[in-house]
Amino acid sequence: MRSSNPVLGRAFNQRGFASMSPGTTQHDAPSDSAQSLETLYNAPSASSLRTGRMTIDDVVTRTGILFGVLVVVGGAAWTLNLGPAFLMIGFLGGLVLAMVNIFSKTVRPALVITYAGFEGLALGTLSHYYEGAYPGIVSQAVLATLAAFTGVLFAYRSGKIRVTPRFTRVMMGAMIGYLVLGLVSMVSSFTGVGNGMGLYGVSGLGLLLAVGGVALASFFLILDFDQIQKGISAGAPEQESWRAAFGLMVTLVWLYLEVLRLISILRSSD
Repeated sequence: MRSSNPVLGRAFNQRGFASMSPGTTQHDAPSDSAQSLETLYNAPSASSLRTGRMTIDDVVTRTGILFGVLVVVGGAAWTLNLGPAFLMIGFLGGLVLAMVNIFSKTVRPALVITYAGFEGLALGTLSHYYEGAYPGIVSQAVLATLAAFTGVLFAYRSGKIRVTPRFTRVMMGAMIGYLVLGLVSMVSSFTGVGNGMGLYGVSGLGLLLAVGGVALASFFLILDFDQIQKGISAGAPEQESWRAAFGLMVTLVWLYLEVLRLISILRSSD
């Protein structure tokens, strides 16, 4: 099975889950994404069939657990009004565990849950800071993130957007361009070029990065949905639902941060 999402795809490719489903090959994979995903939603769960294979219900349950941990820890960080040190601990701890989970061949649920805790610490602390600077911004960012997630999921399920090799190449190329622009913006902010404020600035480049980041993170959700569908179709073990939930969390956290940054830029320019 060929990879599309860099977080989920690495492990799925290494483990070769397609071989677990006799008679199913890459050429037998459903071509109609909308119809295939609908079938997966309506299929019985693995627990009821006792097959030990990943289902969409498993992914939804694990994702709910991870976001529950994130919200609880984030709420505590918000209430305690923690300082920049905890923000750095959250982001650095999350980054380290993200790398471990991405490159590990074995799924470790405890590390995935711990990652969610670190992200909750970082997001709760950062969101409190933004809320103090721009009252109401956090609720706006949360609603916008949910709206983007719902819209992308609907577009994928309806077949309006399909993951093809060309689509994946375009996304990877856009990601490289985004990182290059981010580096340029970072350097310019440190050297005093432009009318920057903070790391990315309120300049035209900063706004372009924010808009591009929101769009790119939204489209990467499509790669997540596609990779989850492929894992289920290939008979991935139930344990892999943790990795799928982790991949969704990484993308959604990224999307929330980009939306938060975009709204702050727009409000600061008023």
